[in-house]
Amino acid sequence: MSSLLTDRALLWLGALLYLAGFLTGLVALTRRQASAGQRTILNTFLVGGWCFQMAGLYVRGLAVGGCPLGNTFEIVQFVAWSAMVVYFFVGTAFRVSLLGLFAAGYAAALALVSLLIAPWDAGHGSKLFGNNPWIELHAALAVFSYGVFGLLALTSLMHLLQNWSLRHKRLNGLFWFLPSVVQLDQINSRLLALGVLLLTVSLGVGAAWWLRDSASVDLPKLIVTLGVWFVYLVVGLLRWRARLVAVRFAWVCLVLFFLALLSLGPVNSSRSHQVTLTPER
Repeated sequence: MSSLLTDRALLWLGALLYLAGFLTGLVALTRRQASAGQRTILNTFLVGGWCFQMAGLYVRGLAVGGCPLGNTFEIVQFVAWSAMVVYFFVGTAFRVSLLGLFAAGYAAALALVSLLIAPWDAGHGSKLFGNNPWIELHAALAVFSYGVFGLLALTSLMHLLQNWSLRHKRLNGLFWFLPSVVQLDQINSRLLALGVLLLTVSLGVGAAWWLRDSASVDLPKLIVTLGVWFVYLVVGLLRWRARLVAVRFAWVCLVLFFLALLSLGPVNSSRSHQVTLTPER
């Protein structure tokens, strides 16, 4: 079996385990059986899905000689994988009810959509980053920050749902298991800070290399990435100054993530243009 078939099979298994976790958690929720045992089952599916997804990305990485971020398919898979990494830390630290269910649905959706849209998995040459570990680190940190922003979008959605339930006095069903708006607002602030920090470090690493080799700077990609970083930074500053809080803050974080996902288009098309110049093995 070829390496391509092997990594896709692993990624399919990961996506299906994410989906199984989401459906299991959803059924338990509708039956009002959201107990510690059910959360353990959900997390078991998520850990299994994450492990298979990581194995698939690892096999891809071996094939291309670096972090697998060469096309839209690989970037979306990496965003889903990194979001789950952050969830494992956030879920453990804050014991956030229902975040696992939301994370499972999010990861399953991204993974399955990327697997089903064949053109996203366009072929590319090996040595994506020209054997440059600094540019590879820059790209990996940047895409990982998108995973953090994705989880931030999920907790922002939970904040909006909880706020709606309180305003309309709907405290049963799904809303009963949602964390308080205060806790969600704190989580949102910390996730935003983490995402901005990672993207800042990514840009710093990239800038350190680009100053040595300005000809390697991909201007469209740089402009888009700086734009995403600047907007999230401004939102963080407004949140810190208490100018953007609660519901408005949650709405902005949710909308910003969808705009950030759209920014992956020009970034990836710019990279793809460079990759086509790389000879195949």
